[in-house]
Parts: sequence; C-alpha cells; structure tokens
Amino acid sequence: MASLHFSPVSPTLSDVESSDRERRMSGREREVRSVRVVDSHTGGEPTRLVVAGGPDLGRGALSERLARFRTAHDEFRSAVVNEPRGSDVVVGGLLCEPCDSTCAAGVIFFNNVGYLGMCGHGTIGLIASLAHRREIAPGEHRIETPVGIVSAILHENGKVTVNNVASYRKAAGVAVEVPRFGTVRGDVAWGGNWFFLVEEHGFELTLKNVEALTEFTWAVRCALNAAGITGDEGHEIDHIELFGPSKLPGVNSKNFVLCPGKAYDRSPCGTGTSAKLACLHESGKLRESDVWRQESIVGSVFEGRVAVRDGRIYPSITGSAFVNSEAELILDPRDPFCNGIRA
Repeated sequence: MASLHFSPVSPTLSDVESSDRERRMSGREREVRSVRVVDSHTGGEPTRLVVAGGPDLGRGALSERLARFRTAHDEFRSAVVNEPRGSDVVVGGLLCEPCDSTCAAGVIFFNNVGYLGMCGHGTIGLIASLAHRREIAPGEHRIETPVGIVSAILHENGKVTVNNVASYRKAAGVAVEVPRFGTVRGDVAWGGNWFFLVEEHGFELTLKNVEALTEFTWAVRCALNAAGITGDEGHEIDHIELFGPSKLPGVNSKNFVLCPGKAYDRSPCGTGTSAKLACLHESGKLRESDVWRQESIVGSVFEGRVAVRDGRIYPSITGSAFVNSEAELILDPRDPFCNGIRA
C-alpha cells in the first residue's frame, strides 16, 4: 500500500471552527447549519461527498453508525441529496473516521430514499475527491464501508480501480410473473447490493427508451417483492439490471440499472457490474485472466475483472471520476424544505 497523506476527516466541523462561527453569529443565524461537500461524477453518475458538517454518529463499526444515521439523522440524508439541493440521481457519501487504522477513510453511502451497503461508482468518486483535496496520493488505499473493507487503487493517470467485497450469484434463472409483461427470468446476485439481472427483456437499451425501461424494471422490482423473492436473510432486491449488446468496439455488454429510488444509474454501476462478473464466472464464461467491459445507458464504460480466493469471487472495477465542485450547503431552519422534499 502506498503511503497515505490523508488523515481521516471527521464529518463534523472542528471545535475551533464551530467556536469561531458562534462568535460571528447571533439570533436566527446561530441555528443555521453549514455542510461542506465535494461533488463529482463517475461515468455520468453523481456523487456528493460530505467532508464536514455531518451528524455525529459516534464510534463503532460502520454498520452500527449507519443504523444510527438511519434512525436518528435521516433528515440530514434527505437534506443533502433530495431536491431542492440535489435530485433523485445524486448519491451521497458521508466521510467517516474508520475503525480500522489501516484504512484511509470510512464512508456511508446514501441516496434519495435510503442507504446503500456499498457503492462502486461512489467509491471511485470518493477516491477522486480525496485526491482532488490532496488527502491521498496515487497508490492503494483501504476504505471501510458498512458491508466490509474494500481497497481502491488511484492510478497515476487518475483512473481508479475498486477491489470490491466478495460477490456471488444466489440463484440463476429465477422466474417472476410481472403484470402486463408476463414471465421474466433473471439471476439473483450480490455485488455489494442485491440485484436481479435480466438478459431477455425485448427492449433496446437506449436513452430514448429510458421511460419504458424505467416502467419495466420498476414493475419487475414490485413483482419480486410481491412474490417474496429476496436476497439472503430476506433482504429486498432493490436494484434491477437489464443487459443487451454494445455497439462500442471491444465492449462486451451494455446495461440499464434501476436504483432503489427509481432513478437509473448513469454509470455502468460498480456493484451491478460486480454482480454480473460473479454470475459470468459461476457460469464458466469469465476467467480470472479476462477483462469484461461494461457500457452504461449513457455510453460510459467500466472495466471489470475477477479474482478467486478461498473459493470466493472478488470483482474489481476500473473507471474514472471527475470533481465538479466544492460547495457549502446551508441548512436554514426557516426554510420549509430545509430537509429536502420527501415523499
């Protein structure tokens, strides 16, 4: 692992900064909250990384802190990523101090409706954002997430390779009856989130079909729930992924991924590509030496590989992220939509 120049940032403003602000504020202003973020996109999919001003989630495992986030600070999640400051497509990341001292950072990912165990495009965005802030240098960095530690390599050319958690196919060729669409078959797989992967669907995967693709994949998700088809331990399958041929030279496949909040992924989806790689390997269609190139609905491409250790499949995803802005969000309690527009 390369030498790190990043000291994990607390998600809350420092005591000195807070004291200075308090001295400058009076009356109503004392209630206004400031949140510092770095915005980036990975293959077109946005990530908003909270680097200061977030909730105090205490100590302990990232899974425990995620639970506190969900139960005690969910309005902060909504304030950061939902309208009017964000949109349905924005994925947020809360930068956290890791428990494991070998990790460069911890992160909890969230979106317009809830929380994500792992986020591939978001991890690429996280690494690009930390590099932009000069908190890490090129090399390998361990990142703590609620579903385990992943590693990410920041290459000299700015690309990022995320070595994901172990991924696998739970079930192949699962049939579900989808109202108005009939029987749909797909694989149930884990890539850091739960996916239902569909090869035969009859749709052309183009941007002009986004509305129809969204309608179909949402119907599939609802049908899975109604049929009681789940991931392990009853976890909801909240990502639906369609595949089709790519027209790009040297690219193996094109996908459309519907995310939990009913927004489609602009990137090829890191966890979705991981789930796909696991299915391919288990079917004997992808060797450890092979490279799989996955195109998104907007034309961006991830490169994927697998490594097998102790019988478990570990995907790696390589892509690029670009920082769009550094900003300060203002949470004003007088604002009726201070905590975002929520359903």
